[in-house]
Amino acid sequence: MRIHVSESAADMGALAAELGAAAIRAALAARGEAVVILATGASQFEPLQSLASCPDIDWARVHAFHLDEYLGLGPEHGASFRKFLRERFVAKLPTPLGSFTELDGKADPSSECRRVGELISRVTVDVAFIGIGENGHLAFNDPPADFTTTEPYRVVDLDEACRRQQLGEGWFESLEAVPRQALSMSIREILRARKIICSVPDERKSAAVQGAIEGPLTPDCPASALRVHGDVELMLDRASASLLQWRW
Repeated sequence: MRIHVSESAADMGALAAELGAAAIRAALAARGEAVVILATGASQFEPLQSLASCPDIDWARVHAFHLDEYLGLGPEHGASFRKFLRERFVAKLPTPLGSFTELDGKADPSSECRRVGELISRVTVDVAFIGIGENGHLAFNDPPADFTTTEPYRVVDLDEACRRQQLGEGWFESLEAVPRQALSMSIREILRARKIICSVPDERKSAAVQGAIEGPLTPDCPASALRVHGDVELMLDRASASLLQWRW
């Protein structure tokens, strides 16, 4: 794992996009196509904005997969992650993506997990753009996370800390309005990506960052699983890195 600490979330996002774009270009040069995983949420504002404007990427040869989505929400809802990615990334690209495999939060959940799981199982993911939640979650794998399942996508229950984070970020008008379940890529599927770009700004994430990097490897801190991967770029700003014993 390589840890990068930037002066601001904007600088962090620009560097995350630069490193991700390099991985995409390398895959295009080696295989003629690239596969990426796209996350959402406030941590991804700057990385996705910067990535969409990176030059010299043939987006028509890039295929994207959706990391997670609320159960029961369609793209018309303001908190929908499909809506987020469509508006904040896909629509900003100079040319259309080769394909974008979305998660349908209103579909039958078991069938939807199976459908998208079968598709992603056929490919090698070149780079996964992800974040870490305030409770240490990866995607919507809240603690204690399942480190052993081989299912690419699962229906998961959202704990109160996760739901309060979504409320605090302004996606919902009340805690009761935040869904209690979601469709989520599993931990093992995330770790199957060749490269992981994990962007984590803000002081409210500092305890989760410390637990992931300096605490035990445990399902109680799902993000600690990143330590077993061979190629992770952990993108922090000074606020999110503030509790680390390690100094940059």
